[in-house]
Amino acid sequence: MFESLTDRLSRTLRTITGQARLTEDNIKDTLREVRKALLEADVALPVVKSFIAQVRERAVGTEVSKSLSPGQQFVKIVQQELEAVMGEANVPLELKHKPAIILMAGLQGAGKTTSVAKLARFLREREKKKVLVVSTDVYRPAAIDQLETLAKEVEVDFFPSTPDQKPVDIANAAIQHGRIQFHDVILVDTAGRLHVDTEMMDEIKALHAAINPAETLFVVDAMTGQDAANTAKAFHEALPLTGVILTKADGDARGGAALSVRQLTGKPIKFIGMGEKTDALEPFHPDRIASRILGMGDVLSLIEDAERTVDKKKAEKLGKKIRKGQGFDLEDFRDQLQQLKNMGGMSSLLDKLPGMGQVADIAKSGAAEKEFAKLESMINSMTPEERRKPEVINGSRKRRICAGSGTQIPELNRLLKQHKQMQKMMKKVSGKGGMKKMMRGMGALMGGGGMGGPGGMGGFMR
Repeated sequence: MFESLTDRLSRTLRTITGQARLTEDNIKDTLREVRKALLEADVALPVVKSFIAQVRERAVGTEVSKSLSPGQQFVKIVQQELEAVMGEANVPLELKHKPAIILMAGLQGAGKTTSVAKLARFLREREKKKVLVVSTDVYRPAAIDQLETLAKEVEVDFFPSTPDQKPVDIANAAIQHGRIQFHDVILVDTAGRLHVDTEMMDEIKALHAAINPAETLFVVDAMTGQDAANTAKAFHEALPLTGVILTKADGDARGGAALSVRQLTGKPIKFIGMGEKTDALEPFHPDRIASRILGMGDVLSLIEDAERTVDKKKAEKLGKKIRKGQGFDLEDFRDQLQQLKNMGGMSSLLDKLPGMGQVADIAKSGAAEKEFAKLESMINSMTPEERRKPEVINGSRKRRICAGSGTQIPELNRLLKQHKQMQKMMKKVSGKGGMKKMMRGMGALMGGGGMGGPGGMGGFMR
């Protein structure tokens, strides 16, 4: 997400560094480039004008603070204004009422039903809520079946409905059932509709009036750019929206929707969909997104991902094993690859690490994920003894492993070499000054300058 905007802004903001003071003259060209970058990212023109005016007003004449260069000072201003445009802080869902009713609205094809399932999973897993989902989409019978299937997948309750029922009757029956069964949250899916379709808009207004939801969320496709913000604005004029869910953001290299929605609608983006899987929904944090846009990463989200997905027992076990000097075998290596997969894969990880933009782009091509799958396949083709003692792997064993994993012997040799380097690195961690040694080891592993270095991860990608 935001790849093109990040790349353009990063290059543009470098030009301002080295100035003794920020003045109208030396920021004029930079602001022009920032303006172009935002327009190319399909950010709405009124938003761009307002943003540039705010940055100029704050930046001109600003004295450089003792700890920052003028360039850093300017970047800080840009970051703060990006946050202001997107809403400054995450706005959580209003879940005080029991059951809390959440009405989902949106255009056809925006990913609304999938977003209902993602949000249901989020509420069950992270908020520990008992969730009920119901479909009032009586125009597309497959929508009801789709939601039922997704509800089973994300392990939440589903309230059945049929195409011959009225949406208001379905919603009221579901709410009654939810109260009896002590559900914390009821998610009401609706039919996709256009804001120009008067009859359909009247229907959802009547549904809203009948159930009086705590939240009315508008689901919109990020890839439609500023059109997403404009349709959200039109919906809000007809329906009292409380927030927006931005879907398909992982496929949006521009980011125009994320930067336009809040300003044009006055409503916060509450969640952002970052993939097709049902766990690919993140709370929208403007400060973290601004940091990502400027290529500074998103370490807080990375920490949250790790806390949620890393198997703590396995991590503790590995730590004890290494401290006892028992080494780091190929079973441990496979565990680490699986943990990485659980965190969304290499591209998701690198996207959130500061200064890893170009490496993340390589990973997003899919090459890294394919190579990791290949590594896992090779390790799985080994016997338990071979995984624990890679030194026993001779020529005939190599041929058998490669035949079983559909790989070539040079690829297996690279894996074994890589594993040896990781073993050395892990030994350094257990000794005195472990962390410093580990960081030096990581530098060597990554080739001293990223994934493409000799012996580094890039070795697998060649």
